Amino acid sequence: MKLQTTLPLIALLFVSTAHAAPVEAPLVTRTATDALTISWTGREPVDIFLSDDPGAKPNDAKLVSKEDRDGTETVKVAAGERAYFLLKGHKSGDMVRVAERVLPLQQGSNFRDIGGYPAAEGKHVRWGLIYRSGGQPLLTDADVKQIHALKLANLVDLRSSEERVIAPTRIDAVPYQAVGYSMLTLTGGGAPKNGQGAYRNMPTMMAPQLRLVFQDLLARKGAIAYNCSAGQDRTGFVTAIILSALGVPRDTIVADYHLSTTYRRPQWEMPKIDTVAQANNPVAMFFAKYQQNPAAAKPQPLKEADGTPFLSHAFNEIDSRWGSVDNYLEQEIGLTKLDLAALRAGYLE
Repeated sequence: MKLQTTLPLIALLFVSTAHAAPVEAPLVTRTATDALTISWTGREPVDIFLSDDPGAKPNDAKLVSKEDRDGTETVKVAAGERAYFLLKGHKSGDMVRVAERVLPLQQGSNFRDIGGYPAAEGKHVRWGLIYRSGGQPLLTDADVKQIHALKLANLVDLRSSEERVIAPTRIDAVPYQAVGYSMLTLTGGGAPKNGQGAYRNMPTMMAPQLRLVFQDLLARKGAIAYNCSAGQDRTGFVTAIILSALGVPRDTIVADYHLSTTYRRPQWEMPKIDTVAQANNPVAMFFAKYQQNPAAAKPQPLKEADGTPFLSHAFNEIDSRWGSVDNYLEQEIGLTKLDLAALRAGYLE
């Protein structure tokens, strides 16, 4: 199995606080198929607890290291097991939760948890409740089993009608939602070009899908996942709006957005397209051209030549047309201030 390892990231991506906390910059890295390494910095020894429950308290979790002072601990886990760690200051009792960011799927792409980020009121996004992903047409049986263990209550597919036919998800037994639209409408009938044009359209184009996602989040029936084909553009925009609603700083949102360049696995996002059988299908032929292009096998940075993140164009459009993300959420998506308060109560800790 090819592991999707977590690389060292800038401090924006870590759970952090504004003062010198007992536990700072916690990170979980998969160092073997059956091993996770937790690293952190801090001013006092910590007790480390392990659980498969993202909301577990210390009394409900397994103590794996006591008064740990060296800033690193490696823990054995079963292959495919989703593990959550609580790091508790041994003296202060202050706690922080951390988990592996990306699921180590054999044939998945960019399937990751958006938990742990600093958010409103000094809290953090809860782990194990919101997942973003690329397409899932080539998941192995083991991958499907691992995803089923997340106990998803809903899956929202952000892809076009054509993409969903060409590359149907392998995630079954989960309530599935999508909004029909044509890839040809998205691209204007030609080859799509990433950047300002595509992203300035997203606040309007993705509004119906965002309404579904927020409806599911507010229903609080369990964890949700959403995806497009690469899990970076449409999925990146939806993630940015969710995190904004939860009060996550914009620089942290952008940093999470850029993780797609690390975590994408393009070879698992779309099955091999038969160009003879699909000769009259323009959308299939578009993806076939990507499959024939060696450069497309490597994820490309999501930014302009001058370093401007593509995502910033979507934010600029929102700021220009609606004045703020909160206004956009209220006027375009239909979220009230009470809805935002409920989201933060349910998805922050």
